[in-house]
Amino acid sequence: MAIRVTRRLLENQFVRFCAVGASGYAVNLAVYAALLGVGLHYLAAAAIAFLVAAASNYLWNRTWTFRTSDAPVLGQGARAFVVSALSLGANQLFLFVFVSAGAGHLAAQAVAIVLATPFSFAANKLWAFAAPPPGGELQPVVVPARRRDS
Repeated sequence: MAIRVTRRLLENQFVRFCAVGASGYAVNLAVYAALLGVGLHYLAAAAIAFLVAAASNYLWNRTWTFRTSDAPVLGQGARAFVVSALSLGANQLFLFVFVSAGAGHLAAQAVAIVLATPFSFAANKLWAFAAPPPGGELQPVVVPARRRDS
């Protein structure tokens, strides 16, 4: 019974996204803490840590969560990068606000990651890893010009 429940959960896309996100969260905080430990500025450390975690998450989401490993890497990777960059901007804003308000760097980063996650999930699900439209690429709609009868 427990094995069936576990299998069904792992087949659920949202649960897989959360598992990947949890691993990315751990990667982010570990890289961030290590970079702070070598004296890097907290905002630079956060940017690097976020990008390392985003790369890890992209690979896992591509192959396991959304199972889109047959999609073109360049287009999908570019969309995922845009989502990550926008998420990074939100993360940096939250981090700056919390640190400016007196929060510790690690605690502020932990909360900033959580706050940036809803946007990241929605944008990845609906855009970066979305299935292509039926029939392949989008085609422009041609609208014939209206003739003016004089």
